[in-house]
Amino acid sequence: MNQPAENHPGQPGQQGPSGTSGQPGQGSASLAQSSPTVGTFRERDGALEWSGRQETVRIEPWGPDAVRVRARLGGPVLEGLPGALLDEAPPTEASVKIEDGRGQLTVGALTVEVDAEGLVRFLRTDDSAELLTEERAHFWWPGPRLYTPVGNGHHRLEQRFAAYEGEKLYGLGQHQHGLLDQKGAVLDLVQRNAEVTIPVLTSSRGYTLLWNSPAIGRVELAGNGTRWVADSARQIDYWITAGQPADAQRRYSAVTGRTPMLPEWAAGFWQCKLRYRTQDELLGVAREYKRRGLPIDAIVCDFFHWTHLGEWKFDPAEWPDPAAMQRELEELGIKLVVSVWPSVSPLSENHQLMEQRGYFIGTQYGPMAHADWPDKEVASTVQVAFYDATNPEARDFMWSRIKENYLDPYGITAFWLDACEPELKPGFQENLRYWAGPGLEVGNMYPSENARTFYEGMIAAGETEIVTLNRSAWAGSQRYGAALWSGDIGTDFATLRRQIAAGLNTSLSGIPWWNTDIGGFHGGDPDDPAYREVMIRWFQFGALSPLMRLHGFRDPGMPLGPDMTGGPNEVWSYGEEAGTIMEKYLRLRERLKPYVLDVMRAAHEEGLPVMRPLFLEFPDDQATWSVADSYLFGPDLLVAPVLTAGASVRTAYLPAGARWTDAWTGTSYEGGTNVTVDAPLDRIPLFLRDGAALPIAG
Repeated sequence: MNQPAENHPGQPGQQGPSGTSGQPGQGSASLAQSSPTVGTFRERDGALEWSGRQETVRIEPWGPDAVRVRARLGGPVLEGLPGALLDEAPPTEASVKIEDGRGQLTVGALTVEVDAEGLVRFLRTDDSAELLTEERAHFWWPGPRLYTPVGNGHHRLEQRFAAYEGEKLYGLGQHQHGLLDQKGAVLDLVQRNAEVTIPVLTSSRGYTLLWNSPAIGRVELAGNGTRWVADSARQIDYWITAGQPADAQRRYSAVTGRTPMLPEWAAGFWQCKLRYRTQDELLGVAREYKRRGLPIDAIVCDFFHWTHLGEWKFDPAEWPDPAAMQRELEELGIKLVVSVWPSVSPLSENHQLMEQRGYFIGTQYGPMAHADWPDKEVASTVQVAFYDATNPEARDFMWSRIKENYLDPYGITAFWLDACEPELKPGFQENLRYWAGPGLEVGNMYPSENARTFYEGMIAAGETEIVTLNRSAWAGSQRYGAALWSGDIGTDFATLRRQIAAGLNTSLSGIPWWNTDIGGFHGGDPDDPAYREVMIRWFQFGALSPLMRLHGFRDPGMPLGPDMTGGPNEVWSYGEEAGTIMEKYLRLRERLKPYVLDVMRAAHEEGLPVMRPLFLEFPDDQATWSVADSYLFGPDLLVAPVLTAGASVRTAYLPAGARWTDAWTGTSYEGGTNVTVDAPLDRIPLFLRDGAALPIAG
């Protein structure tokens, strides 16, 4: 592995009566550097600070076994910048020691050392083993932290760490590259449809790190080092904890906020398609599910149900009596979920007022229009703006429209927050000006702030069950009741395979409420036998996902516009054989709801994910760190989806340290080995841990 830069201890410093260093520790600097610096250490309010060459590095306890590190060029660290951490750190005991030209801060299982030149190392406290260290890019210049001016006090920031042989890296939100272990990848830190930036990284070496910056940038997980980059920001800010992945999830969720308790209805089956165009069509589908005796808990009213984009209310021409619709759905035991977009058409009754009050995202150059989009009553697209979710007044206004048009008259409390990246065309964050700051500095936080609009509005309205379905997310979105789905993806087996890694990395990024469009989004012919096989296998996976939601833009499709819809997408739309199998998994999900809710409570109370990589429960089994095609659903159920066309058997790895029982056949296996089991079209391989009793077979 790469070794940290050599340290050169010097003379011990003199400790002043207040606990700060009366004289700086006199370390010595390496002459191989450009303008070598021996910095000054001090203890301040329980934190360790190093200063040198106009740079300040502040390291402070931030929860058990964890610290927050901030570094700034040109003055003390700044407070109050946008980030994911909660305002107050969990209380914890820590100790600071300054001697021999070094600084050291110890917080439980984590010890941080800083040498005379400001190089930071993170160690396990019990055995002093190195978890992670900063690393210089070059012996001369630059150092591990680089600040390149971009004007007005902002810098292009780089933070470099060493690379380690055999290290595996997970998390970082949701991506469609299909990688579980992302070592070797380069990822843009930017929000896009189906590419969700949540900059928290879990390492097989025993640490988890949050890059606590919503700036646009990238992370490079190279063989010769890790580099975090913010294209334009004011200071480096990250949080790190030591411990196994499950403990790290507890620590991370404690400092970024835990998800609320999932309502019972949301643990069941959600029916959706692009799109039900009228009230009668939506109700007809809901009635048919009930007529057939099929479980259904939610149905979604998709986009273009509105009068104009940005008016956030039902079009009476297509939805003449929402109150009656809502009453009937409630009587049927079905929750109505309504699509809400953050974009505002110039035809909207709200556009002029919102522009006058400064409620839109601004631009550095040009008008406040960020995308072209179809709207009703016009033959062409219009230039739409986006409300600024980082502006508290804009959030209040947005919620006032939602409350007036959905909650108060109809009691609608569940919302689908689509296009919440936001969906820019083109996606140049450099041109945006948010209330919270320039686009390059704060752009990634938008989806979290958008979810916050609805969470805080619902809380203020006295609602206690809060779920929003979001196309994008950022660190901390979970505390606002945000569920994430994997965006507008393909409809083939290759795409289905990629969703396993996407879901597991999302889970390790603090988002326990996750799902895919069952069957994928872009197309899929319900009459095509090959696609029916994809749908069956995806439906099985969906039944064993944190949330189960059927959606997609099925063939035959129509051009984008207010009159559009896609082909049928209900469980009976795929023929008798497929429909019978899908019904089987609807009923399985219904039987598993008590277990799902138990696992959701663990997410709410402890921050543990629902969909778990095998190594979360079995970190000592080294083989589990490489399993990317199966997962644990809660602690007791191992799921091995069938991900290949025509497959009728499936080989799965069963972790060592437990005994596993095939949930369909009752055959028992000792862990620590691969097993091959039958997987006919109607069966997804499932294994129960150590005799767990779950109603799989009915």
